[in-house]
Amino acid sequence: MNHKLTELAERRARLVAQAETQRTTLAQSMQRWRAPLAIADQGLAAVRYVRSHPALLVGAGIFLVALRPNRAVAWLQRGWVAWKVIRKIREARGLG
Repeated sequence: MNHKLTELAERRARLVAQAETQRTTLAQSMQRWRAPLAIADQGLAAVRYVRSHPALLVGAGIFLVALRPNRAVAWLQRGWVAWKVIRKIREARGLG
């Protein structure tokens, strides 16, 4: 019985050391992704904020139309196309 406990303790020690090595390797390989993921996280936070405050989006749209009507129309067309594409993708995935 003592022999089995010794084997289990040794195996556990090897697995713990292996897990530590894997964590270190993963941390080193993820280091280069830290900045891009932080930017993506900030972008998602901005999207969530705008979604929770739709009046800001309407106000910004009105402001753009007042300043540059031609550019606003071009951006509205792009937005419309993007919205339709996103809607099609969601429908294809069964999300909407």
